[in-house]
Amino acid sequence: MTDTTNSPATAERGPVPLPLSAARLLVAVGAVGTVASTFMSWTWTSDFPGDLTVYGYPAGLQILALVGGVLTLLFGLTLWDVKWLRWLNPAGATSPVFLTALSAFAVCWFTGIAIAVDLGGLVNLDPGAYVAMAASALPVVGALALPHPAPGSGFRGYLTKPQLPVPGKTSPLVERLVLTVGVALGLLTFSYGIGIDNDASETFIGYLLLLVFAAWGLMHTGLVDRFATTAAHHKGFASALAFAAAVAFPFTQNDDHNANVGVNILIFATVALGLNIVVGLTGLLDLGYVAFLGVGAYAAALVSGSEYSRFSGVHFPFWAAALTGMAASLVFGVLIGAPTLRLRGDYLAIVTLGFGEIFRITVNNLDGTSGPNITRGPNGITQIPDLNIFGFNLGESHDVLGHTLGRFANYLFLMLIVTAIVVLVFTRAADSRIGRSWIAIREDETAATAMGINGFRVKLIAFALGASLAGLAGTVMAHVNYSVNPQPYQFAGAAPPNSAFLLAAVVLGGMGTVSGPLLGASVLYLVPEKLQFLQNYELFAFGVALILLMRFRPEGIIANRRRQLEFHETGQLDVPAQATLSDDPAVTKAGA
Repeated sequence: MTDTTNSPATAERGPVPLPLSAARLLVAVGAVGTVASTFMSWTWTSDFPGDLTVYGYPAGLQILALVGGVLTLLFGLTLWDVKWLRWLNPAGATSPVFLTALSAFAVCWFTGIAIAVDLGGLVNLDPGAYVAMAASALPVVGALALPHPAPGSGFRGYLTKPQLPVPGKTSPLVERLVLTVGVALGLLTFSYGIGIDNDASETFIGYLLLLVFAAWGLMHTGLVDRFATTAAHHKGFASALAFAAAVAFPFTQNDDHNANVGVNILIFATVALGLNIVVGLTGLLDLGYVAFLGVGAYAAALVSGSEYSRFSGVHFPFWAAALTGMAASLVFGVLIGAPTLRLRGDYLAIVTLGFGEIFRITVNNLDGTSGPNITRGPNGITQIPDLNIFGFNLGESHDVLGHTLGRFANYLFLMLIVTAIVVLVFTRAADSRIGRSWIAIREDETAATAMGINGFRVKLIAFALGASLAGLAGTVMAHVNYSVNPQPYQFAGAAPPNSAFLLAAVVLGGMGTVSGPLLGASVLYLVPEKLQFLQNYELFAFGVALILLMRFRPEGIIANRRRQLEFHETGQLDVPAQATLSDDPAVTKAGA
């Protein structure tokens, strides 16, 4: 028997035939049970990563289950229209309840299965694991019984008389406080994920499960869109917060290896942001972009003062080496782009793919045997000295505010400055007249040409600017890695950066945005780093991930509004309906 007293005729009931009151109760009880189970022992031995044997002290995957349970409880309480929780689900949607319930369910059941597989049977599960698995299933069942309101109506229409949302004004101080809290939570989430030990792959998989479903649920609430809108209103403050969070990251880590991961993520992200100019703004498919990173790295290595450099007596300061790397990449970008950018579509993609392979083969053969001795072939240029900027040696450890910062933390700070420069160039270029020309070329090159835009010149500028930004990142990468060699500069490989991963980072994160490629690069670099057992299946895994993304969110994780509207109908967007003048009965009557 179903509860239909509060259900309008337009409702779509869930697949589980339960009364509305019972469904809400299942969600709440299951969430409380999931939280309680994390304070129990889940296995008798500490051989499983995280030591889940202690009562009253969540650890490892239990912490993730605890977070999932708390999120499920909070969103479940919105079903009772709790006034002080209305901000958590402004769209009044039921899908966030289901998705957050899935996050706790996925973590608990994955942990139980992993314990049984790793330790050899269900006998290794303690009562806490069974409680967690049973309790986490209840909110999923309850969420499946909830009605699915028509787009724009929201679940609160089942509880009270539907009302149009009245847009209100929030004080700038409150908005900045919200931005601060959001950035702090982002830093905490990233620091926790990067701090997971490489040997604890089970914990990282649970972290990914929780993150994916929880983030998906937040997107359905409309909170992500509102946060992005608030950040756009306080663009300078939001950018300063993001930079401050990145600066604070090394102080949250006790292992310099995590700072090494961070600096490589920034290098990868910066190159992806340069590629975003070519792919995201201009709409050119470049499959050999990593070659420009290599040109910058090799140019900087040749003038770095390495004894293995062809010009071993030359030692440029960093600013001169950076300009050298950028200039070399810029020249190669123009030389390659000038004869090829008159091509379009697949033909341009094939040519750029060929350029990437030509670069790798060329530097591999400039070894003194197959060609002139410039790059030392497969051996590369090694023993590149650490940078010394204004007397500050980046290769040495330094004590700052009572915290010891190692070599990679120093390079992380340098790379933050480089990333800030690239972001500034990207945003200024995108908002300029040339940026609007890029977007016009991307949307319809024929129409843009008919409007008087010189398509070839505009595309060549995009190609050259993207190449120079990649060269700037390459100069830092050469010093961070102590050496350069041809192996990483290929179309696809076991680990980033390579052209396939760079393109995937742009598409995954969101083309045409600043934060999209940064997020995409972080995901694509961090996952192989933590899940090393996938080393031989990385391309397969990312291929599956991209297929799923194209199905459920083709505009990318972080997308601008234009692309979101291109891929979805208005009614499909999980954002609250906005009141307009036409929604006012008085206005409608007067117009009639």
